[in-house]
Amino acid sequence: MKTVWVNLNDRSYPIYLHDDWDVLFQEASVYCHGDKALIITDENVCKLYYSIVEKHLRSLGMQTTCAVVPPGEASKSLKEAEKLYTAALNASLERSSLIVALGGGVIGDLAGFVASTYMRGIPFIQIPTTLLAQVDSSIGGKTAVNHPLAKNIIGSFYQPKCVIMNAATLRTLPRREIANGMAEIIKHGIIKDEAFLAWLEDNVEQLKAQNISILIQAIHRSCEIKADVVTADEREQGLRTILNFGHTIGHAIEAAAGFSTYTHGEAVSMGMVAEAVIAHLMGLIPMEYINRIRNILSGAGLPVTIPDIDNSSLLKLMQHDKKNKDGKIAFVLPTAPGQAGIFRNVETQVIFAALDAARIQQL
Repeated sequence: MKTVWVNLNDRSYPIYLHDDWDVLFQEASVYCHGDKALIITDENVCKLYYSIVEKHLRSLGMQTTCAVVPPGEASKSLKEAEKLYTAALNASLERSSLIVALGGGVIGDLAGFVASTYMRGIPFIQIPTTLLAQVDSSIGGKTAVNHPLAKNIIGSFYQPKCVIMNAATLRTLPRREIANGMAEIIKHGIIKDEAFLAWLEDNVEQLKAQNISILIQAIHRSCEIKADVVTADEREQGLRTILNFGHTIGHAIEAAAGFSTYTHGEAVSMGMVAEAVIAHLMGLIPMEYINRIRNILSGAGLPVTIPDIDNSSLLKLMQHDKKNKDGKIAFVLPTAPGQAGIFRNVETQVIFAALDAARIQQL
């Protein structure tokens, strides 16, 4: 059992990481309180893991109800949230009841948003079943639904009571979903830990092959990095913004493609390359470091050239980014291996030059 704590005073919570449900629920049982639980999941995950999670919650004396939503980013909507409020009301959930987010990042964001707003907030726990959710969205309390004009623009900061991660769930994921999560893991090395980045370079093939013991090591270190950043800056007033490396351009690519063409990790991968090119054009990093970033992303099965989307259209979408301030687009840019900074003075011509360069196979 590996445990990582997110230290937020009276809202601190543990992240439990193992590959056995019995061990995980034995540790997490203290956080599974209340007499009723609403398990929110999607159609795919429900078939795989609902019964085992329900069994453990019922063994703790909880009455459970299940709400199933369609899989995919389109479910992160106010329309789906309203259906879940109805499910909570029909299940007679009270302020002492529990919402359980069982699934990937979409489920975690949506269920967390519903938990944060139903009766002005009831307890919830995260049980992420994808690599992306385990290393990113399940940690830190960001909950949200999308708007047609912007991703994650309607949401709240609302911390779970605990996070339960079963690495064995990764065995059922297709390779593309492993690569999806690898983007965020690699990002953590780029922005915060060069030694971890080097370890990832050495172990990328084992990670792609879904070696569970190697994946647990990568997940554990990623959780430590994100937990440390969230502990220092829960509300993203400063340091936490560095977790958005690759996301300014990545989110724009996702939105331009209708949130369906690319996975989040694929879009962030392309965004990291483009934003690394911005850093190079600003004199922050050498070309050799861009190639190092491209190589590990490509080695993880991720795209490293951005699609042929009009620069002006991407810029317009970037202008809706939540990190922006005083009308200036915020970029997180690498400044050295394992280091990054926040920049709000990037000229449009530099952004366009970087986007053009990032469309080329060989820089």
